Amino acid sequence: MMSYLVPILIILLFVYASVKRVNVYDGFVGGAKQSVPTAVAVFPYLFATFLMVNALKASGVDRFIVDIISPPFALIGIPKEVLKLLLIRPFSGSGSLAILTDVYQTYGVDSYIGNCASVIMGSSETVFYVSAVYFSQTKVKRLGWAVPIALFCNLVGGVLACILCRFV
Repeated sequence: MMSYLVPILIILLFVYASVKRVNVYDGFVGGAKQSVPTAVAVFPYLFATFLMVNALKASGVDRFIVDIISPPFALIGIPKEVLKLLLIRPFSGSGSLAILTDVYQTYGVDSYIGNCASVIMGSSETVFYVSAVYFSQTKVKRLGWAVPIALFCNLVGGVLACILCRFV
C-alpha cells in the first residue's frame, strides 16, 4: 500500500490543480526559477562545510580528537567506536552515514555499538549544514547561541543514547 502513496499524491495534486484551474507546468517552472538564487546563495556555506569535513578526515585530526576524548567518555560507558560518529554528525550527513555503515559492518547492527550508533544517527542533526542553509537565507549574521546550543544538545543526546542503550 505504501508504494502507491506517492503516485496517488501526485494524481491528487494534478486533480486539485485542474479543479482550481492552475497551470501545473508554469507553477513548477516558476518555483524552479525561484530556487536558483537560493541555491547560489547557499552554495558558499555548503562548500565551506564540505571542505572542512574533508580536511578533518584527510588530515587525521578526527582520529586524534577521538583518541584524546575517548578516556573520559569511556568512564561513562560511551564506546570509542561511536565517538567519530558523534564528532562528524554535526558536520556531514553523508560522512556520518559512511561511519554508521562501517560500524554496522564491523560490529553488527544488533551489537551495543551498533545500537548506540543507530540512536546517535537517528536522534542528532547535521547542525552546521542546517545552520548554513537556514541562516544564509534568513540573513541572520549574529548566530548568538544557536549553534553552540545545538552542538551541546547533539552531544548530550548522543551520550544519553549510549547510556540508555545499555539498559535496552
